[in-house]
Amino acid sequence: MNPVPVAFYAPMKPPDHAQPSGDRTMARLLLRALGSAGYAPEIASRIRTWEAGGDEVRQRAIRAASLEEAERLAAGYARSPAQARPRLWFTYHCYYKAPDHLGPEIARRLGIPYVIAEASRAPKRAGGPYAFANAAAEDAIAAADTLFVMTGQDRECLERALRPGQRLIALPPFVDAAPLAVSSRRSSGSVRLLAVGMMRPGDKLSSYRILAEALARIPDLPWFLDVAGDGMARPEVERLFAGFGSRVTLLGARDEASLASLYAHADLLVWPAVNEAYGMALLEAQAQGCPVVAGRCGGVPDVVLDGVTGRLAPPGETGAFAEAVAALVGDPVRRAEMGEAALRFVRRERSLAGAAAILREALGPLVALPGAA
Repeated sequence: MNPVPVAFYAPMKPPDHAQPSGDRTMARLLLRALGSAGYAPEIASRIRTWEAGGDEVRQRAIRAASLEEAERLAAGYARSPAQARPRLWFTYHCYYKAPDHLGPEIARRLGIPYVIAEASRAPKRAGGPYAFANAAAEDAIAAADTLFVMTGQDRECLERALRPGQRLIALPPFVDAAPLAVSSRRSSGSVRLLAVGMMRPGDKLSSYRILAEALARIPDLPWFLDVAGDGMARPEVERLFAGFGSRVTLLGARDEASLASLYAHADLLVWPAVNEAYGMALLEAQAQGCPVVAGRCGGVPDVVLDGVTGRLAPPGETGAFAEAVAALVGDPVRRAEMGEAALRFVRRERSLAGAAAILREALGPLVALPGAA
């Protein structure tokens, strides 16, 4: 049986974009999961609709360019042999800052199903500077035959506006990372803390600020910190951690293999996760048996089991975050138990194979895939 052609689109950032991010990582994972599920996904377009400044003129220009792209794609598909045309359009991450102008239009023209993974509604954006883009995102979400929901936070809003016949299917965030065979975690001595995050103004910098303030409250505990990440806010991050001297090492940006090694050898991942959708680094660390201390923001509770695979602190509360870190720094037995639980959790509930099974079962009926449930 030949794989079923699928048009894949990520309006916020294409999977082959040069800048690393959790969004790019998940887009790549979805491509791999679709392939494992019996589909042949191809990136349909690389046009970005992301607009973070609340500029309606820019939002309208993006839509106009997107509709031109839709015309080009539709004409190309019309010239293609029937067996080469996509039988399904799959969009990843549609929300008010990055609406999908392409998928609904192309799916309508080709008469194929349209699905979205990680659709996020934002009723509060119905007015104000994002009103135009938000309306486009709402229209796309309403047009989808199936919505794959990744977090409980998104589910609440999506359920309230679900139209008759529209399906809402759980597809939790997942990873594809085999644990490394060698780990140098120790049961005593200094504790290796690790933080992984882009260095940019806004929420990421806020997370770094909370982390620095939290560590300043526990100077007498035996920890040191490695930080993997880079970006335009690096000078500010350097200033935040300058007072810790050699206890903090800024490693810069690291590739996948290097990050996997860092996770495998860290005793604890620490990240306040300010306004994170869910945080891919939190899952990646657990895939290497590393427990997590994070802020209870957004979809973070969907990827870190509080009290089981790590600890979650109330959002933005530096003192509570410091206490959670201190508790695990001082308890190597509990850290080890949480690390083992984290590894089991990812293997059983957050694996690429599991995601592929969900996609196979959910999409099979839409494209009449032989052998689908």
